[in-house]
This record gives sequence, structure tokens and C-alpha cells, in this order.
Amino acid sequence: MESRRGPLKSAVPSNVVSPVRRCSRTACGRPAVATLTYVYADSTAVLGPLATYAEPHCYDLCAEHSERLTAPRGWEVVRLLDGSAPARPSGDDLEALANAVREAARPQQRTAEAGGVGRGADPREVARRGHLRVLRSPDN
Repeated sequence: MESRRGPLKSAVPSNVVSPVRRCSRTACGRPAVATLTYVYADSTAVLGPLATYAEPHCYDLCAEHSERLTAPRGWEVVRLLDGSAPARPSGDDLEALANAVREAARPQQRTAEAGGVGRGADPREVARRGHLRVLRSPDN
């Protein structure tokens, strides 16, 4: 761009700007590892892995500040897992696994109820419910 006085110069030379994003907290110069976003409509603070791009309404935080993050009273903090961190199973994960095991057992249950004997099934088996089996009495 040109002005009446000549070409415009940047206020900050580009070789001074660091390519590493820094923590947004005042007086903290550590490298950022997480991004904080506020969802005002839901009274929620969302802390996740460092965003690909610096957004104007998000805050980059270093490891220390992201671990110590607290939200205002009445707000909820949602911490999204970093893809590189090992994930721990939650209660929902365990329940989903149990449901999958139950679902996998259902075809065998239908076969037993229809009077057929499935591959490798005990001939004394009358019915099945989940991992439980109903067996005929040895007297019969």
C-alpha cells in the first residue's frame, strides 16, 4: 500500500513474531498446549487440544494453566481429550461394551429358544439370557 509519505511498513517486523503460540494468560510466556473456548449460552468452558488456528474468541493455555483451569460458579468445564493421550474408558464406554456383548449373544439365544442346537452348544441347554444358560435337569 502506498500513502502520501511512501510505502506503509508493518508496526512489527515479521521476523520478530514467534511461530510458537504462547499462553494467553498475562505474564506467562510458556508455549500453548490447549485451547479454551467459552460457550456462554450453555454456561460451559470447553478446554481441548490446541486449535489449528488462533481464533479471536479462544484462549491458548500452557500445560500448567490448562490443568489448573476453573470455571465461574454455576459453569461447567468440559475437557476434551487430546488424540495423542491414552483414553480411559468411561461409564458410558463400559455400558456400550456390555450391550455389545449382550447383542452378540442374542443369535445363540434365538437358536436355543427355537429348539435348535448351535455350534458347540451344550445339548442340555434349554435357553439363554445374556451370559446365563438354562440347562435341563439330568433326570429328564
